[in-house]
Amino acid sequence: MRTATVTRFGGPEVLQLMERPDPVPGPGEVMIDVEVADTLWLETVVRSGAGQDYWPMRPPYVPGNGVAGRVSQVGDDVDRALLGRRVVAHTGSEGGYADRAVVAAQAVSDVPDGLDLLVAAALLHDGPTALALFDITKVGPGDTVLVVGASGGLGVVSVQLGLARSARVVAIARGAKLDRVRELGPGAVIDSEQPDWIEQARAALNGAGADVVLDNVGGDLGEASFALVADGGRFSGHGTPSGRFARVDQVTARRRGITVTGIETVQMSPGDLKRYTDQALDAAASGTIAPVIGQTFPLEQASSAHAAIEGRDVFGTTLLLTAT
Repeated sequence: MRTATVTRFGGPEVLQLMERPDPVPGPGEVMIDVEVADTLWLETVVRSGAGQDYWPMRPPYVPGNGVAGRVSQVGDDVDRALLGRRVVAHTGSEGGYADRAVVAAQAVSDVPDGLDLLVAAALLHDGPTALALFDITKVGPGDTVLVVGASGGLGVVSVQLGLARSARVVAIARGAKLDRVRELGPGAVIDSEQPDWIEQARAALNGAGADVVLDNVGGDLGEASFALVADGGRFSGHGTPSGRFARVDQVTARRRGITVTGIETVQMSPGDLKRYTDQALDAAASGTIAPVIGQTFPLEQASSAHAAIEGRDVFGTTLLLTAT
């Protein structure tokens, strides 16, 4: 089978198309003929070598946290009724950039009839993460939610989910992506490249601050957005596309009664990940959320997909397609 393999740590060019033997499902496992693989910002960080203190992958390895396709083989002790089913599954951080992937049978989620596999794949990371974040920050009707980095896959789903939960949503994006974010229907869209964006955001929040700030970016932008949380509000600093997580003054947070959470709160158990994945698929099938697939690349152009993500030129979710 073909794989997009990280041959050494470095830039996107280290991703090379290589042939590897087909995997074989063991007891309790299934093999998926992959049609679509999700791609994540985090995968570009690990590939660069910057995450060696936190992630165990060492070259050569095949990236890819999530796949969508059909079950083509099952191992021992697995219900043969799974054969041929359209499914999505998380691979456990490796193995998704390939024609075939082996995963635990209990990890697969059926794709609802009528839901496109590309849409299902686009939800694999952003759907469960957004749902978990909304539960953690307790977003409810009447809340005002500020989505920082609303043009990425997670940001798009967060805007949609906020509107579905009857919250008021203010979105922070930048440059050419602003019009596409406006199409999602938030109450206001603020351009973070404007020098007075904080004042604009505060005005859009009616001067009262946001009940919940979802920081999908981190760095200086995320830290600045902390000032927009209302007293007694909730701030989730889980994003790193800026290169680092936002650093929040805990003394100030305690004084203002702000609950601060980070990426650790969405490190889900396999059971929770499966539950939230099923919820996301059902929400997409019902039309509650609709991930935006901004761009797709064939498997052999995985390096181009990583370059686009790192250049922050993408909108919505970026996917790899295996069809030749």
